[in-house]
Amino acid sequence: MALNDNFDVKIPDSSLARQVTQLIRDTESELLFSHSTRVYFWGALIGKHKGLIFDPELLYVASMFHDIGLTSQYHNSQLRFEVDGANAARDFLRSQGLGGTDIEKVWNAIALHTTPGIPEHMHSEIALLQAGAGMDVAGRGFEQFTEEQRDAVTAAYPREPQFAHKMIDAFYHGMKHRPASTFGTFNDDFLAFKDPGFKRTDLCSLILCSHWEHC
Repeated sequence: MALNDNFDVKIPDSSLARQVTQLIRDTESELLFSHSTRVYFWGALIGKHKGLIFDPELLYVASMFHDIGLTSQYHNSQLRFEVDGANAARDFLRSQGLGGTDIEKVWNAIALHTTPGIPEHMHSEIALLQAGAGMDVAGRGFEQFTEEQRDAVTAAYPREPQFAHKMIDAFYHGMKHRPASTFGTFNDDFLAFKDPGFKRTDLCSLILCSHWEHC
């Protein structure tokens, strides 16, 4: 479903964007597809509000690929799911003839979208993907959007009932087979929330019991 023609932000009208849309629609659940599309709108709206210069097409590609690493095709991967998504976007963009800085921006945007404190100091596309994802999942920056903007985006790409719990489930199922990949990120919160037996890696214990010390 498309937003009103008068809406401030539109999905890029290009062959590349259409191919990305179809690829992600064929690969992800409706939950993740709609989430990824909303992430683009939130990110682009923030960019326009702040007067940032960004490439909507690159932001759209990053948004659509940012959670593909959570899907079943990566259930044997031991990489961070963000890296799986970044690599998939890189391969897609290369197949479309893009290279250099464009691919680097998209790769970093996806790889760093769950790493607070860094993306906001990088290229606009990188900062806006993290901001858009934070808005859609946790409501970060909710008050920056008008009620009309929120209603328009969620009418076109609805948040499913019990969206919060379904997203937590999606994160958990996408990472439970690779718990070590969550070390040093907040992704271990999803495993701890869903699995009472999950034990977080403690960096202090690693330091104190390293080969340099006598544990």
